[in-house]
Amino acid sequence: MKDLHSAFYENLPLLRDFTRLANPAQFTAVPEDWVLGVADIVDSTGEIARGRYKTVNMVGAAVISAMINAMGGKLFPYVFGGDGAGFAVPPSAVDEARAALAALRRWAEEEFSMPLRAALVPVAELRRAGKDLRVARYAPSSGVDYAMFSGGGLAWAEEQMKDGLYEVPPAEPGAQPNLEGLSCRWSNSPARHGRIVSLVVQPTASATESDFADLAQSVLSASEGLERAGHPVPADGPPMTWPPPGLDLDAHVARAGRNMVVQKLLLLGQNLLIALLFLTGKRLGQFAPNHYKRMVSRNADFRKFDDGLKMTLDCDPTTLSQIEHMLEEARGRGKIRYGLHAQNEAMMTCFVPSATRDDHVHFVDGASGGYAQAAAAMRA
Repeated sequence: MKDLHSAFYENLPLLRDFTRLANPAQFTAVPEDWVLGVADIVDSTGEIARGRYKTVNMVGAAVISAMINAMGGKLFPYVFGGDGAGFAVPPSAVDEARAALAALRRWAEEEFSMPLRAALVPVAELRRAGKDLRVARYAPSSGVDYAMFSGGGLAWAEEQMKDGLYEVPPAEPGAQPNLEGLSCRWSNSPARHGRIVSLVVQPTASATESDFADLAQSVLSASEGLERAGHPVPADGPPMTWPPPGLDLDAHVARAGRNMVVQKLLLLGQNLLIALLFLTGKRLGQFAPNHYKRMVSRNADFRKFDDGLKMTLDCDPTTLSQIEHMLEEARGRGKIRYGLHAQNEAMMTCFVPSATRDDHVHFVDGASGGYAQAAAAMRA
């Protein structure tokens, strides 16, 4: 029988209208004895400058993949941040979370020479610091739903992590997280209406919840005027090429100690079959390629609330100018901080537990810096 902790997140209502999330009343407080997990890549902006943004995205998404696998099918709230991720778990799952984060830190360093920070912060402690952690569930399709966070607790926990507090130390050398289902096989989706714009907006200490809700609603209203609300992935799915652009990364993720050359050859064969199925549209058993591609687009998380508003939009110049004007006006009044990064393409990193079900998860970001560059612009 499920305990009350397991039921908390599962029993939250599913919201299907994203604009409703601008209303703080849609969020519910996380139980006091839960623990918040955060992880991010050290110097992600430097890694991006070295041309490693696809790797940055993969390692960030690996945090969620490892946690989903560690939780063994139990629902829990998580959010992808481009160069990292956040999640919350009940006390009964803290040991699993600690082990997953420790293995991730070791794996990221050994596979990619990419240091990963990680921390576990008790919700009770962030509340004692005057912050909160509230969540809502948004379902972009019938197949998946994503957690939305508010209350300032996630941002506070990330600051504590960067100061070296609540650290989860790396596991012993050779540790491997369970990343089954993680991949990046799709090609990037080019902008069709102007630029792919990655936007990060956060309230300042002087902003009330009402202030930020009003601004978020205005920005969302402007973006709703774009085709499919600015969704950067085509409705019939992203492009696919062979060999896939993320082959090296997929090989690192899936090799589990195997020789890299052997793993690449295995992946090339698998991806050739997949590419042929998508090209012909022919079913293979229960796998329907055309339906799958449409669900990839519908399931993609191109906008989220993450102690603020984050969006990756296919945006025309007029709408972008309108949104920037709103943001500049709010920043001038001291109500928000924001960063924006424009690029030509969007990219996806995916978690696919089964290709024959509709619950595959797709994390969207800009293809040349995205959220990490927008956040760096905000700090600057």
